Amino acid sequence: MIDQKIVEHVAHLARIDLEPKELEKLSMQLEHIIGFIDKLKQANVDNVLPISHAIAASNVLREDVLKKSLSQDKALANAPSKKGSFFVVPKVIE
Repeated sequence: MIDQKIVEHVAHLARIDLEPKELEKLSMQLEHIIGFIDKLKQANVDNVLPISHAIAASNVLREDVLKKSLSQDKALANAPSKKGSFFVVPKVIE
């Protein structure tokens, strides 16, 4: 049984502040989820083979062929900003 005390404890561990109405709603939702999982546990799957995909799927891969790549000068030719042999991009990590 998932009660508000358990949800409150887990929320505290996750450092999530929940209002009393949110605690009540979340505890009911989790109770429904656990009830559904219990129903799934009762399903008879004795003659069901495990599968990795719901539909048959296969990858279509091209042959790996060695080709000549762009030269460094050509790759950097349209770069909006470059420094030596490198692209200059805005810093994204603080």
